[in-house]
Order: sequence, then structure tokens, then C-alpha cells
Amino acid sequence: MRAGGPRTGAAEAARRIVAAGGRRAAVGVVLGTGLGGLADRLDDRWVMPAADTGWLAKSMATGHAGRIVCGTLGGVPVAMLQGRVHGYEGFPAETLTRGVELLVALGARRLLLTNASGGLRPDMVSGELVVVTEHIDLVRRSWGEALDLRADGAPCGTFYDAALAEIAIEAVRRANVVARTGTYAFLSGPSYETRAEYRMLRRIGADVVGMSTVPEVVAAARMGVPLVACSVVTNVARPDAPDKTDAEDVCRMAATAAEGVWAILGAVAAQGGAAPCAS
Repeated sequence: MRAGGPRTGAAEAARRIVAAGGRRAAVGVVLGTGLGGLADRLDDRWVMPAADTGWLAKSMATGHAGRIVCGTLGGVPVAMLQGRVHGYEGFPAETLTRGVELLVALGARRLLLTNASGGLRPDMVSGELVVVTEHIDLVRRSWGEALDLRADGAPCGTFYDAALAEIAIEAVRRANVVARTGTYAFLSGPSYETRAEYRMLRRIGADVVGMSTVPEVVAAARMGVPLVACSVVTNVARPDAPDKTDAEDVCRMAATAAEGVWAILGAVAAQGGAAPCAS
């Protein structure tokens, strides 16, 4: 996997954000479906619509506000994306990595990526958090190929940082939120999976399934930035006793896991509290 850095457009957007009153960040966060309200908890908040960055596209998906929020947590500068774009919205592969490129261009040394997902294990409960340690990419595109190549950089050796995953699990459990580690299966969407697909995914080793995050993970690895990813289980797939689920249900259930995600962010911020990288 070739090493790369944020594209020129991401660096220009970062400068635009700082010039408009935003700040550089030590930690970058992508808030998935139903989790956008966590940005309101940052201190010294500053907000810009995604479209105003000149780099990010605005998501049309339910529960994705399409804004970048800069602030602090425990004195650590943090930049959050309230939502992301998805391939099922019609965006090409190069667009799906723009968010993490911008966070890295703003100086982020650590990333927290979040999403809402369907649980595939019968012992799971809605509202549970899964800290992702592996993924199964069933979309198979050349994620991160658009990054600017760097001769002086090297991609990290793994997609998911084991130390950050351990820190995340400990933080969630201290917050009394149900959590486990697991494997995330990435499908293109936009429709939810069939009962036969749920059975297939369980047999190939997936614990949760969703329609995002993997392009961002691969791009971050190409840029050499360690990350932790977590999925909120918004519904549990029971192929032989299926429940109906819609986007509004997913948003409501994801919001119930906010305390666990906030606990992870606090732990990641404590690890990534050094000054932001220069871009």
C-alpha cells in the first residue's frame, strides 16, 4: 500500500477554516448517524457548513448534518465532522476519503471514526458498542488512491491501532456501556441486507455490518495516522424473526450510545493531546 498525504484541496480547506476562525486539531472525529449531537459538548465551539470548506460535499443521508466543528475537550483541540458522505448517495470513491484528509490536514494525530451498524450476533443488544479491530470490504474499491503520494512517508502497519482499541474498550466499560471488539462488514447500500445476506455475513466472520467507514480507514492508514473505529449496534439482525428498521429508527438508537462514544473520545484525546501536526 503506497504512502500518501492529504490532497492540495484538503490543505487549502484547512487553511480556509483556520482563517475563518476555526482551529487546528490534535484529534479528528467523524460522527456517524445519530451521533452528531456530541459536537455540542465541545468547549469553545466553532462551526462551518461542509459546503463552505470548498472541499467537503454535503451528505443527504438522514442524521448527517454536514458541518465541521472545531473545539476543545479537556484542553485538547478537536475537530469533528458531523456526518459523512456515502457511496450510495452517488459520490465517487475519491470523495469518500475527503473528510479524513481534511482532519489530517488540520493536524490530527489520532482519529476516532464512528458509525451506526446492524448487529449480526444473536447475543448482541441494541445500543451496544463494537470497537472495530478488523473489517471485511465487500465493496472493493481503491480507497485512498487519490491521495498525494509522499516519498518521505510510510503507511502504518495495520488499519486499526491495537493500543487505541484497548483504551477504547476500557473507557466504554468504565462508562457502564455494553461493548466488545469485533469485525465490521462494509457493503455499499443503500438498502438494508436481506435475511440470506445476514446469514452469509455471520458465516464469514462479521460481527456488524454498515455502509461507511472503511474508505476512511484505508485512507488514514495510507497517511500513517493511527485510529480507532466504533460501531453503534442500532438493530440486531435475526434472520428467522426479522424486525423492520428504517433510517429514523437507526438515528434514535445510535443516539442512546452517545455516552459510550464520548468516553472513547475522552480517552483518545488524552492520548493525542500533543500539539497538532504541521501540514
